[in-house]
Amino acid sequence: MAVAFRKHNATTLEELQPGDLVEFDRGMYSHWAVYKGKGRVIHLAGDENYGLNANLNSGNIFTICGRRFNKAFVRDDDFWDVILDSKAYKNNKRDQKMTPRDGKDIVEKAMEMIGEIDYNVMWANCEHFAKFCRYGKSKSDQVDNFLMVSVGVALAAVASYVLPKLLGSGEEDEKEKKKKASAYQ
Repeated sequence: MAVAFRKHNATTLEELQPGDLVEFDRGMYSHWAVYKGKGRVIHLAGDENYGLNANLNSGNIFTICGRRFNKAFVRDDDFWDVILDSKAYKNNKRDQKMTPRDGKDIVEKAMEMIGEIDYNVMWANCEHFAKFCRYGKSKSDQVDNFLMVSVGVALAAVASYVLPKLLGSGEEDEKEKKKKASAYQ
């Protein structure tokens, strides 16, 4: 699969400017980085390079690629070492809603953060890191989408249980009417 994406990824790399956000599509999730320049990216990963080449499975969805962490590391790595068999995209879509810092300032902010930092998949993940460096605000569309879907599913489950109780089912009402009618005959 990596060979199939190589041309696309080479084109993406050529188009990147320092401070751009890079989204690595891993299938079930995306890994995010800040483009430093000269083929280098700064990103948040678990120790021992987890987050780059570990496998994700549904049993460990709230981890970095299948391994549980309370801490992670901001790293400076080669674009091609991070990409693996993913498809990479320049993703500055939030520029339409948020004002980005200057490219040089984005890279400086990312470089200042190199080393060990706290990690939380919901509130401090690689997407939060990258968007904080670019916009000065932590934001993760992946987490927001997950929470919206989770809330929607929970509300639907509650509604499917509660609404019939509140509204009563017509079938039960008919049975009750027949019982009452037969009791008086």
